[in-house]
Amino acid sequence: MDPILTIVAGATILTVIGIMSGGTFLLRIASRGLPFNGLQKTFFRAGHAHAGVLVLLGLVSLLLVSAVGVPTPWQWASVGVLASALLIPGGFFLSVLGRDPQRPGRAIALLWAGAVVLAASLLAVGVGVILAGVAALG
Repeated sequence: MDPILTIVAGATILTVIGIMSGGTFLLRIASRGLPFNGLQKTFFRAGHAHAGVLVLLGLVSLLLVSAVGVPTPWQWASVGVLASALLIPGGFFLSVLGRDPQRPGRAIALLWAGAVVLAASLLAVGVGVILAGVAALG
């Protein structure tokens, strides 16, 4: 694996600590009845869940492209998956900040940008893995 991608993988593992603290925040909301409205609670849950799943998907993508011998430029598509793990949850969390928001704010654009980055990155990872498999056949 490219040394820089190895560092990215290690740093990503450390972000799980932040995701864990987000889980304790959600637990406090649920158990102590902190003053958040239904929209905020729903978006906080969705942001937390997406962060965890996308970090795992990004790490799996990173390891997969490295393990099957995808050329280094294609391996960087995995970083796009990891970037979506910041953008999508960021859209969920930041779009409902404030007192009693009734609908998501402008930061919801981060969610949509993250969805585009995720789709493009997964397409590149998938194509890279398939091409590496085809090359291994011949």
